[in-house]
Amino acid sequence: MSQTIVFGAQRFDGALLRERAARAASGLAALGVSAGNRVAVMMRNEPAYLEVILAADRLGAPLVAINWHFRADEAGHVLADSGARVLVVHADLLPQIAALVPADVTVIVVPTPPEVAAAYRIGPVPEAPPRVLDWPTWRDAQEPWTAPAPPSLGMMLYTSGTTGRAKGVRRLPGTPEQHDSARRIRNLVGGARQGMRTAIVGPMYHAGPASNARVALAQAELIVVMSRFNAEELLHAVEEHRLTHLSLVPIMLVRLLKLPEAVRARYDLSSLEGVTHGGSACAPDVKRAMIEWWGPIISETYGSTEVSLIAASRSEDWLRHPGTVGRALPGTSIRILDEEGKILPPGEVGEIYVNSGPNALPFTYHNMPDERARVERDGHITNGDVGYLNEEGFLFVTDRKRDMVISGGVNIYPAEIEAALITQPQVMDCAVFGVPDPEYGEALVAAVQPRPGAAPSAEEIRAHLRNKLADYKVPRRIWFVDEMPRDSMGKVFKRRLRETYDGVTA
Repeated sequence: MSQTIVFGAQRFDGALLRERAARAASGLAALGVSAGNRVAVMMRNEPAYLEVILAADRLGAPLVAINWHFRADEAGHVLADSGARVLVVHADLLPQIAALVPADVTVIVVPTPPEVAAAYRIGPVPEAPPRVLDWPTWRDAQEPWTAPAPPSLGMMLYTSGTTGRAKGVRRLPGTPEQHDSARRIRNLVGGARQGMRTAIVGPMYHAGPASNARVALAQAELIVVMSRFNAEELLHAVEEHRLTHLSLVPIMLVRLLKLPEAVRARYDLSSLEGVTHGGSACAPDVKRAMIEWWGPIISETYGSTEVSLIAASRSEDWLRHPGTVGRALPGTSIRILDEEGKILPPGEVGEIYVNSGPNALPFTYHNMPDERARVERDGHITNGDVGYLNEEGFLFVTDRKRDMVISGGVNIYPAEIEAALITQPQVMDCAVFGVPDPEYGEALVAAVQPRPGAAPSAEEIRAHLRNKLADYKVPRRIWFVDEMPRDSMGKVFKRRLRETYDGVTA
């Protein structure tokens, strides 16, 4: 099957991408990278990122994906802890982390493409320091790697968990059956097929988009690489390239729905066959509106870095059980446990524990072998999410355990409030969190980013919520912000909000 890669105005054959990756694999091998050694990458979305993925896979080297928002301390920790031999980094990102790149790490700089520079308004990039390799020059000087590729160990991703430094989730070599099952599950939940036409929309430093990129590389006829999500540009890409499959996150759905009706109606989206979303909670009103707009082609997935995908729901499932993230995938076990580890019956809220069975490679926390035992009960792993199963086995995620607010002795889940607040017509984005309160223990704060040109009052926000929620769930404190601090996958940096709010009110 031939394959076309589209990036801005560029179009080139997938065979060229693979030839470049094979050359890069030879170069990495010459730098001492072999099966099991780690290669770090810190880049925004562009075709060279796909080259790095394919090159590392050719050698059986796990790819350590570093969030490009990271500063020197954060990136330095990941590089030192992972033991990466090589760092591949965009030219404009190197200055922000260079001071703490370990001395034994070989740095290869990828020129920041004009498309990325334009999307992120990046100014002039300083020259790379001495002894740093230039990716295109270094890559093209190599002979293509021809040795058979060992089984892929995918990406070694770092997750912060509930406290402390980020932990590296390292995959262990699995059985051929586990590799096959993991591929089948990814195809099952996304509806992937040979010859599909898709876009890589989310940042590839995150598990979901990285997995989707691998599926696309294996099966897509055409891949549009988007350096940054833009709602109207995505609609344009669907129409222009007749895209059939997409993988998005809820904040992208919100941005799409916030487009003016005339803009939404401008584009022909009839080519779409399957759209998945996951990564964070999706407000029920948002999900329903997307199904009404795009039809019953939208599926939801639920999982974590540690256990991969564990549940999925189709549009028809969700419409029968609004709010569900789906039922356990084949081979997967989901349990709801109380504080003592007792399994709770349907309808009762507790901590979610899962065992993904044969559908994911086994994992450990790199350099923290005891940490896994802390999150495991009877072979089931938790990432701190809270929720319940209904009588039919559909899972509902109510919130993150660490985000739950206890105010006046009552457990309050911010995700429920956020789902109601995002539907207020004047609200562009929002987040709800708790802060210390001398009377109630914790008080709710709603951070609100108004839509351009809108200026809602705090009372208008509260009145909207009172129509949808019990009074005790309505935040007394409404804080208007210019922009919500979200990562590229749509997750809110609530720690930053809390810190900033403390500064505002100190």
